[in-house]
Amino acid sequence: MTVTTPVLADSLPAGLVRDASLVAGGAVLTGVLSQVVVPLPFTPVPLSLGTFAVLLVGASLGPLRGTLSMLLYLAAGVAGVPWFAEQTSGWHAASFGYILGYVLAAGLVGALARRRADRRPLSMLGAALLATTAVYVGGVPWLMVSLGVGLGEALVLGVLPFLLGDALKAAAASGLLPAAWRLMGRTPRS
Repeated sequence: MTVTTPVLADSLPAGLVRDASLVAGGAVLTGVLSQVVVPLPFTPVPLSLGTFAVLLVGASLGPLRGTLSMLLYLAAGVAGVPWFAEQTSGWHAASFGYILGYVLAAGLVGALARRRADRRPLSMLGAALLATTAVYVGGVPWLMVSLGVGLGEALVLGVLPFLLGDALKAAAASGLLPAAWRLMGRTPRS
């Protein structure tokens, strides 16, 4: 018998309705936070809080529900829901690869949360930084193909301008998730 370490969402009463609601809610949260945007005139990739949402959703929901939530976000956006950054939709944007990276990132940070990485700030920081790297893994190749640029230029356009902001988002997630566990009255175990 395999014992699964709970994530935050497991604190709610179990059931299919709960899981479906959490998946949909995670997609909506990502869509809402993706609208908090700082456009950068020198790159086609906007700075948004979408990646922050992915960290919170993936860690809170776990690998399966987190991944499903980002797949729902992606599918609805491709179908025309204007909830990608700057109220866009579809797969044609140069930044769409980052949305693909959201799926990988949510699964990764969710799997690390199942291993208790979300219980302490330092381990959550590491998990958040790895998940953010997964977003880049999806985004940079798409950006290269979309713009017809090499790896160096794609890194200048799609990674370097975002490193500080993504580090701040990772730090915020590394404070919020362990705090949520403490608020629930669950003392992290080593």
